[in-house]
Amino acid sequence: MSDRLCTVLLYSDDPQVRDRMRLAVGTRPAPDLRLEFVEASSYDECVRLVDDYEIDLLLLDGEASPGGGIGIARQIKDDFDQPPLTCLVIARAADRWLAAYAEVDATLVHPLDPVTTAATVTELLRTHAPA
Repeated sequence: MSDRLCTVLLYSDDPQVRDRMRLAVGTRPAPDLRLEFVEASSYDECVRLVDDYEIDLLLLDGEASPGGGIGIARQIKDDFDQPPLTCLVIARAADRWLAAYAEVDATLVHPLDPVTTAATVTELLRTHAPA
């Protein structure tokens, strides 16, 4: 089985949150899967990176300000014919209805659990992303 390299875009206005997301996922969430990360701290930067690079997964901070991950997820789903997979990190499990509105592929809850985060990202990339 060969390694598959995927690109994950981490979005948050807070660099510490982006660091926590990167650490929770890790660069090797599964034996057959390697990740590289790109980062965005604003809505404009996030959209530019999705336009310019082959992004496999967006890991979005739902609590980011002023452009929250919920709005970015919905906008990208609306604007792109083949949007990347999206995983939204929310502060409260009760906010999953907002994630459903944004049509995200998965949700995680702050604080991120590394085992759950890696498993969620791995499943998304294995079952939903093109090979």
